[in-house]
Amino acid sequence: MRRWVALVGLLLSLILVWAGSATAQSGDEADGSQPTVLEGTLRLGFDQFFAGVEITVADQSGARIGQAVTDAEGQWSVAVPGSGTYRVALDEGTLPDGVGLRQGFESTVEVAVTDGASRAVVFAVGEAPKGTPFGERAAQTVFNGLKFGLIIAMSAIGLSLIYGTTGLVNFAHGELVTFGAVIAWYFNSSWGELNLIAAAVVTMIVCGMLGAGLETGLFRPLRYRRFGVFQLVVVTIGLSLLGRQVIQLFFGAEPLPYTDFQVQKRWEFGPWAVTPRELITVAVIIAILLAVGLMLQWTRFGKATRAVSDNASLAEASGINVNRVVLMVWTMGAALAGLGGVFQGLDTDIDPFLGFQLLLLIFAGVELGGLGTAFGALAGSLIIGMSTEVSTLWISPELKFVVPLVALILILLFRPQGLFGIKARVG
Repeated sequence: MRRWVALVGLLLSLILVWAGSATAQSGDEADGSQPTVLEGTLRLGFDQFFAGVEITVADQSGARIGQAVTDAEGQWSVAVPGSGTYRVALDEGTLPDGVGLRQGFESTVEVAVTDGASRAVVFAVGEAPKGTPFGERAAQTVFNGLKFGLIIAMSAIGLSLIYGTTGLVNFAHGELVTFGAVIAWYFNSSWGELNLIAAAVVTMIVCGMLGAGLETGLFRPLRYRRFGVFQLVVVTIGLSLLGRQVIQLFFGAEPLPYTDFQVQKRWEFGPWAVTPRELITVAVIIAILLAVGLMLQWTRFGKATRAVSDNASLAEASGINVNRVVLMVWTMGAALAGLGGVFQGLDTDIDPFLGFQLLLLIFAGVELGGLGTAFGALAGSLIIGMSTEVSTLWISPELKFVVPLVALILILLFRPQGLFGIKARVG
């Protein structure tokens, strides 16, 4: 019975993605007679609007299509010929004194729009950057590293628990992260326009059902047929490729943002400048990780999970239902991965490669902490996230992902069992 329920969950997840694409397509067809418009609002916070700022729109070849000047409420709009990708440029020289783009944001962005639709373009404006002392920059990058490490940890714990209970290294885990971000985007933008918080809760449920469906509908039957670990790893690689292409087929290749919490005024706390969105992200992830840690330590499910991770045969001989534990681990791991995708999509944008780009960092964090240990995955992910962001103090941000790659190589060379792993003799 549980297998059928889980299979229904897997089928429902695929139907949701298909329905979102169909809804978007039908909406485009219905609005095909409407003009295609790029628009936006330049403001700081909720009460400070910037008028007289020039916005220029050009096509991919650089040919100018139109220009607009923001009105008293900071609003602007430019009609474009039809669907396509356009370059939208903000003339920083027309911004008021003391106002500029926030650090890390560009004055020219590329946006895609479909025929007959209106696409909002966001420029993150704020106080003009000044020469920042090294200490303040270091403090800010440490906070960014903490946030990034927590997002990695949210996804890495599920991967580590699945490995601990089944011995499976799931290369499709990154696509679970992407699936969560995409499903939340659909619920936030197309399906009833739910608030992002409600969309994230629904996303966790859908991703948990998907994880349960993968376990009972695919991996458990393969284990019963005595597939080896290497064969199952190959299956996960195939799932990763398939999932990425399916998501790209329905969602598209262009990065898209959530409709909520995009432009917020930064709060100053000493050397730190953070948005409410970032503070809530850090607080919620810490609360969830604490809840997961307490559950693994003090609940019957947590003790059973640790027992199966230590010795599945002995746990089964002791009366523990190993299949039920593995099913719950898959459900929880997929739900956490999906929620990690929501937070990562909120921090950047959603695209079909979001989870794939995080996969190396997730593996680095899990390997650093020790495969199969949830607390090791947490510690390793925090170290990886922190080192990745702090490295930008000395190297170009484009090269920051080299740091976790070097860390992963060094870990495998000098301490392959990880920080919290235990040496084991094989053979």
